[in-house]
Amino acid sequence: MIDILFCGNDGVFDGVLTCTLSILMRTKVQEPITLHLFTMDLTSLNSQYTPISDKQVSFLNEVIRQYHPDNRAVRYDVTSYYHKYFSGCPNEGAYCSPYTLIRLFADIVPGIPDKLLYLDTDIMFNRDICLLWDTDIRGYEYAAANDHYGKYLIHPHYINAGVLLFNMKHCRETRLFVKARAWIRYKKLTFADQSAIIRSTTRKKLLPQRFNDQKFLHDHTVVRHFSKRLFWLPYPHTENIKQYHVEKVHSVFRYHQFDDILSEYLRLKEEYLKRNDNREGVMHP
Repeated sequence: MIDILFCGNDGVFDGVLTCTLSILMRTKVQEPITLHLFTMDLTSLNSQYTPISDKQVSFLNEVIRQYHPDNRAVRYDVTSYYHKYFSGCPNEGAYCSPYTLIRLFADIVPGIPDKLLYLDTDIMFNRDICLLWDTDIRGYEYAAANDHYGKYLIHPHYINAGVLLFNMKHCRETRLFVKARAWIRYKKLTFADQSAIIRSTTRKKLLPQRFNDQKFLHDHTVVRHFSKRLFWLPYPHTENIKQYHVEKVHSVFRYHQFDDILSEYLRLKEEYLKRNDNREGVMHP
């Protein structure tokens, strides 16, 4: 069983769907996967902070079980944990959203296994997920790759927390998440949860960049992370192009390696919107 953690509100559904399709369509050995979906209702802070819906989870389960009957997506409402630990904390206005913080509940949410792959939702697998999942992390809290910009600007071994292969058993022993939650509760951090995880780490395994490639796509790239990127031409600027922005993936990145996946995504997107009478507005153009 491969266990994957995604976090977010209902707006991450496009990312979860495309990333999951890339895993299923690039993995040769069809080992069952479980998608653990952490979400919460924070509409008291922002009207857009609505949780991943039961309709979305049901549709996702329908899709992934076409690849293996034992595949499943499980939704966890962590609203009560958020209010207990982070409500009103200095990092509530995090650089992305409060949803970036909720992966820090992985050690206390019931049902989370001893090995867990956390993924940001702006990720696509270019190669078999087992190349990452089978990494030996005995004696480490997690495995992660360098941050493309941080390794130059901050520290040579500064990691990007968008892809984290957790040894949850060891994390519970070292109290990694307990320490990280304490940082979030009491100190404003530049990169919120990422900073908290890095400051709380006892021992990590550094992965090659191909397991979290934030700028390039090579034949050997396993994970392409569509994070915000700096472009120098026609003038220095940043763009935040996600994998489900299909036209820009073609026109700006000139990628066609994911065309089979994105074609299936667009077909499923149309089917989902037809079923829900276009009312939920959770699928991006």
